[in-house]
Amino acid sequence: MPPTGQPDGPSDGPPAGPSDGAAPGPPAALERLRALCLALPGCEERVSHGEPSWFAGGRRMFATFADHHHDDRTACWTAAPAGVQEHLVVTGPERFFRPPYYGGRGWVGVYLDRPVDWPHLADLLLEAYRLTAPARLRAALDEDV
Repeated sequence: MPPTGQPDGPSDGPPAGPSDGAAPGPPAALERLRALCLALPGCEERVSHGEPSWFAGGRRMFATFADHHHDDRTACWTAAPAGVQEHLVVTGPERFFRPPYYGGRGWVGVYLDRPVDWPHLADLLLEAYRLTAPARLRAALDEDV
């Protein structure tokens, strides 16, 4: 199923970040990504493979920051439902890619060193969280909505 966000939409939206049309630098991108992930119930941040990563309920990783990990780009890798990776990589190869290691499991890479559609990335992170979070945390998420 394609993501609910609009891939070509504006790049503004919570949490606050750089102005529209500007690619955030690695520290700004990391802070914005961190704010999106840590807003989810029971999310924990830990370093995994040398990069900040986010875990649903402390157990399963649903997203990781990738600052020049395996290439010269800054990105986020996130879990995705079946078919989403292929759809995004085909329709937006300038913004999405199949990450090394996790790409074979359907994860999608999102470049953060270019203008980012943050509301769309927030949708992807929410879906990744739903895929990996325990039932009690998914229920807590639904109560917050």
